[in-house]
Amino acid sequence: MGRGDLTDAEWERLRPFLPVSNRRCGRWRDHRQVIDGILHRVRTGVQWRDLPERFGPWKTVYERHRLWSADGTWERLLQHVQAEADAAGEVDWDISVDSTIVRAHQHAAGARTYPPPALSSKGDGPGEHQDETPWQSLVARLVEVGAGGEGLGRSRGGFTSKVHLSADGCCRPLSLIVTPGQRADCTQFIAVLEKIRVPRIGRGRPRKKPDSLAADKAYSNSPCRDFLRRRGIRHTIPEKTDSQAARLRKGSRGGRPPGFDEDRYKKRNTVERAINKLKNSRAVATRYDKRGYVYLGTVTAAALVIWLRT
Repeated sequence: MGRGDLTDAEWERLRPFLPVSNRRCGRWRDHRQVIDGILHRVRTGVQWRDLPERFGPWKTVYERHRLWSADGTWERLLQHVQAEADAAGEVDWDISVDSTIVRAHQHAAGARTYPPPALSSKGDGPGEHQDETPWQSLVARLVEVGAGGEGLGRSRGGFTSKVHLSADGCCRPLSLIVTPGQRADCTQFIAVLEKIRVPRIGRGRPRKKPDSLAADKAYSNSPCRDFLRRRGIRHTIPEKTDSQAARLRKGSRGGRPPGFDEDRYKKRNTVERAINKLKNSRAVATRYDKRGYVYLGTVTAAALVIWLRT
């Protein structure tokens, strides 16, 4: 076993949920070998063509990663690991929300302007569960954020992307979204919370509602607070100075100030520490993937490793 490869215990946790061959397109190369190759690239940021030979043909490793990023396999694996932790009572549901800017390498530019060809369900898919979450819907969501649907934005520094995420109290990512770098944090707040979905082991609906939430001033606006009130989520978000001044100018018509728990707000550093853990993976800290959905799969694979090893 090489440095960073899956241990036997980690492999046994993932193995039951991996796609199986439909026996119509030949045999799959060993999943464990390919996953180790993907994780090696996520951790080091090496070019796909420069993967060590022990992981097999580089194109096989890349195509498996691209396919699993497209059809939601990485997201499903992450949800299964989260479900196991939740069933054991190991998830701290006092969550925090934030985002981080990621510098995009020059190799991340230049993707074709049209979406990649759709994958047929016969002979091309990863197995029996391909139709559960069609990857075309994932690409469609990315198209809505601009930059040709690839989650790239321009700034003085060049191409940038932004990763929006929520993290539990143990500094582990719960949900992830990729947008262009100039996209405001508050515009993705509802989407990040609605993407939280931790299945139950056995019967029961997935858990989507946290016990409490902490966020910084970037999320201090009426739409975010109204959404949290409708869902009955206790929250701690500091009030912006200009909002406070406008409320005071209105006098009694300005309403009461929003509640703010200083002790709870101190725990918001958990999401910052989760970001640091994600950026320990060089392919996350610097974006090399041309396609937005492939980069989202890269970030999700890094989050999966955090859950497996925490």
